[in-house]
Amino acid sequence: MKTAIVKTLTIGAAAIIVATATGCSNKELMTRIDAVEAAAKAAQQDAAAAKSAADAAAASASSASSAANSAQSTANQALQAAQGAQACCDATNEKIDRAFKKSMGK
Repeated sequence: MKTAIVKTLTIGAAAIIVATATGCSNKELMTRIDAVEAAAKAAQQDAAAAKSAADAAAASASSASSAANSAQSTANQALQAAQGAQACCDATNEKIDRAFKKSMGK
């Protein structure tokens, strides 16, 4: 905190010295200081808006990740069901083949 105050006072003093050396009047100096303050406030508002947008993007990404995980889980369940159905189909085909071979042998 102390260093911020010292820096601010140093910058302010430097601005006054430069203004005096260049022949600026108090009104011109105040106009310049007001312009710098306005630019700083605008930059602060832009930073806050950017942070808000980043937070919204992070929330959206988290939601998308959750949806992707849910979809992966559903896909895994579908794969297991398909593998079970394939095993049943293979077993049925084997039974049919045995029955056919048995009937051909008679």
